Amino acid sequence: MLEELSVQNYALVDRLTVKFSDGMNVLSGETGAGKSILVGALSLLHGSRPGADAVRTGTDEARVSGTFRVGDNPEVLAWLMDRGIEPEDGFLIIRRTVKKSGRGGSYVQSTPMTRSDLNELTGLMFDIHGQHEHQSLFLEENHRRVLDRFAGLEDTVANLQADFTELSNLKKRFAHMEGNERKRLREMDILQFAVNEIEEAQPRDGEEDELETEKRVLSQHERLFAGLDTLYDSISENQGGALSQIRSARAAMETVSSIDDGLTDAAHRLDDLFYELEDVAEVVHRYRGEITFSPQRLEEVENRLALIRRMEKKYGSTIAEVLDYFQEAKVQLDGFETWEQDKEKLREDIREREQSVLRQATELSARRKAAAGDLSARILESLKQLGMSKTAFEVSVEPRLGESGKPSCGPHGIDRIAFLISPNPGEPLKALSAIASGGEISRVMLALKSALSDNDHVGCMVFDEIDAGIGGEIAVAVGDHLSELSSSKQIICITHLATIAVRADTHIMVEKAIRGDRTVTEVAHLRGDARVDEISRMLAGDKTGSASRNHAEELLRKYATTR
Repeated sequence: MLEELSVQNYALVDRLTVKFSDGMNVLSGETGAGKSILVGALSLLHGSRPGADAVRTGTDEARVSGTFRVGDNPEVLAWLMDRGIEPEDGFLIIRRTVKKSGRGGSYVQSTPMTRSDLNELTGLMFDIHGQHEHQSLFLEENHRRVLDRFAGLEDTVANLQADFTELSNLKKRFAHMEGNERKRLREMDILQFAVNEIEEAQPRDGEEDELETEKRVLSQHERLFAGLDTLYDSISENQGGALSQIRSARAAMETVSSIDDGLTDAAHRLDDLFYELEDVAEVVHRYRGEITFSPQRLEEVENRLALIRRMEKKYGSTIAEVLDYFQEAKVQLDGFETWEQDKEKLREDIREREQSVLRQATELSARRKAAAGDLSARILESLKQLGMSKTAFEVSVEPRLGESGKPSCGPHGIDRIAFLISPNPGEPLKALSAIASGGEISRVMLALKSALSDNDHVGCMVFDEIDAGIGGEIAVAVGDHLSELSSSKQIICITHLATIAVRADTHIMVEKAIRGDRTVTEVAHLRGDARVDEISRMLAGDKTGSASRNHAEELLRKYATTR
């Protein structure tokens, strides 16, 4: 419930704090005093857009804050827990600021909120019902929500909606598969060609480097042979060859080292050099004898390199990447081969989900039809008490029709739910939007709220001039209903009718005053003679007349819970 509302620099309000109590809180005052300004401030906490004149003239920013007791509202506590916000001793402070530029901010405790999140949270905490808000009754989607809440079907509907959404997603996937079948076949052909080409070529990792080396040898065979001849002649035992020269040097070294053994180490090194060079000469001789030149092999190498480079151009920049593509293509082909199986499995999943959704929707429809009769009876009883005894009212549950005109299932089931009413005997039942009287709409709203009071966790209801267009016995009946509703809900009611105001547990008068050279809105909690004065004014526009005061005192004795 709302404990306190603080308003600063909003419309005509300079600075104002209003405390509310449990039960029924009534706001009264002269027309234009600013009662609806307080409702407007509450609407800001409800997430509504600020009006052009929201910020008080001469100031830059309007501020509204509300202190709410939320300890007994499980939906609110769950919402807060999901966002890591904790009430303090069961209380929650919600703030909204509006700057002259139109910008502003919303905060729950100290956590910033978007306007939509604020609306979602405070929608769980309090309802605001004014003459314009009654138009929500004209929307059939709201009729469905009202019936489902009354019947306790909200979780059932949420489960159906989740399954319906999943069914829709499955159907989209199936349509996508069918639409992409031609593309799939094209991709299969491309992948299969690539796999066959790479498989036939059988490239090896590192093969390209080997081929490049072989090509270099084959393409320069004349220079290679000439170089080998020169190399061998230079190091062989032939006349003038290195081995021949070193052999002569060894003989001379043997002579001198026998005279002076100081050259023995050098002699050993010269021997090693001879044997090492002899081995090199043998390798060169053998290599020269084994190497051959084949123009045919050169052509084969060049053709093979050309094939590899064509594959690298199409499938990867190296043979390793070509082989990776080969493996990936085979995996994709395997996936394509199971496509028909996947499609059939998806078709079966859709069939099973359709049956499940239809079964849930059929059971839901049966429960709605049973609850519709109970809700209709309760609303009719309330309307009778509210002076609409000759009114016919029906919660209609009919098959939902699709675009083809045939029954169809939607995310909320197979039903089209509508509130139908006939205020006058002999007139056919019509949609609520056909009602012209604001007073009738107000009473239908009140009857609905009374019927739903046991099923609604919202702890506070704000009624802005719900008494418009009524008086006499009907006003007394509306007062009775509001008073009864206030036994389980906090009621905040703006009224011009004394017969409603006298039911208040807390009576707050709103009035305009001149402070300095500015008009401001002020409030006062009324008790005793001050309350008698206000009820007298509401009855006859006269605070001092004995007749109106006597009448006011009589009404307060009869209906008031506090004086």
